[in-house]
Amino acid sequence: MIAPGIEHIVFFLEGPSEQDFLKAFLPSHLPAHINLHYQVFQGKRDMEKRLGLRIRGWRQANTCFFVLRDQDSGDCLAIKNGLQQICNLAGHPHAVVRIACRELETFFIGDWAAVALAFEVPALAKLGAKAMYRQPDLLGSPAGELKKHISLYQKRDGARRIAAHLDPARNKSHSFGVFMRSLQQIAAT
Repeated sequence: MIAPGIEHIVFFLEGPSEQDFLKAFLPSHLPAHINLHYQVFQGKRDMEKRLGLRIRGWRQANTCFFVLRDQDSGDCLAIKNGLQQICNLAGHPHAVVRIACRELETFFIGDWAAVALAFEVPALAKLGAKAMYRQPDLLGSPAGELKKHISLYQKRDGARRIAAHLDPARNKSHSFGVFMRSLQQIAAT
């Protein structure tokens, strides 16, 4: 349960491409009165090692903590439970923990129309109709799929470009849908 009156959201992120994505995506999806803060780690191990310390060190009132991490090849539920336990031990059991199934790029592949707009290649929009992309959370390497279709694809540049065009209503990624519902819940408090 997220406390009412949220004025700040602190995003704890495994790396800089997640920050690039959120900075481009969030302004049009959250109320303007919510102040956004980003704590970027140097990968998963760094996040697991220092997350509790950073949460305990935050002193701003009316804050919601939001942890976003890639699943990669790990067990999604085990990763989420482990991060939630770190938040609990840091004194913030209501922190929101969300896992991007496989990787952040799953959010992008869930909306090929956004990818097509971002890279000005209209033909990419048709990829969303292919059977292999109907459930993007099941793909082994979403970043690899983007690279296959966009030879110059780079994680950070792609995150910035695509985020501005993502449409939650057409996105096929289940993990993106869970992420969005969490944001909407926070915005409604």
